[in-house]
Amino acid sequence: MEEIEVKFLNIDPVLIEKKLFELGAKKIFEKLYRRRVFDYPDYRLDKSGAWLRLRDEGEEITLTFKQRLGMKKGGNGNDISTEETGIRVNDFDATVNLLLKLGFVEKHYVENKRIRYMLDDIEFDIDFYPKLEPFIEIEAPSWKKIDEAIKLLNFDPKDKKIFSATQIYAQMGIIVDDYKEITFERIIKK
Repeated sequence: MEEIEVKFLNIDPVLIEKKLFELGAKKIFEKLYRRRVFDYPDYRLDKSGAWLRLRDEGEEITLTFKQRLGMKKGGNGNDISTEETGIRVNDFDATVNLLLKLGFVEKHYVENKRIRYMLDDIEFDIDFYPKLEPFIEIEAPSWKKIDEAIKLLNFDPKDKKIFSATQIYAQMGIIVDDYKEITFERIIKK
C-alpha cells in the first residue's frame, strides 16, 4: 500500500501546535516510539531502498516492510512515495528473536518522540529524534489532501520532503547504519 506522507524539516513545534489548534486539530497522543530495523546479512533490502521495521508504539507493536519508490540518484533526494505493508505483533522482544532466528540481522535501534494531531482525516505528527531538529510529518489518504494540509499550515510546497528519517540523518552527516543505537540517552557506534 502506498504511504502518502510528506515532511517539513526544522519546524518550531510550539508555533505549529498553536496553528494546528487554531485550525481545530485535536491532540491524539504524545509517546515514545522504539524501532529496530532488520535486513538480510547481504543487505539486499537496503540495496533496493527497502527495510523491515519493528516498531513499539506503546499500545501497538507493528512489523512493517517499507520500500522507497522512485529513489533519486544518491539516495537522499525526494522519493516519489513509499510502499508500506505491515502487521501487528504482540511481543517486541519475541519478534526480535524470531527475526534473528530466521536469519535477519539487526541494522540499528532508534527512538523518537511523536506528538500526533488529527484534523478530519489528516495526521500531523511532530517528531523529535536524537540529534535532529524537530520536523512535522503530514499523512493523508490522498495527495490532494496533502496539498490542502500544506496550504493550511502556510508551508511552501517546494520545501516538502518525501523521504525517511534515515535520509534526514544522512543530510546531517549521520549515517544511521554506522550506529547500533540512537536514543535520547545515548548514541552507540557499531
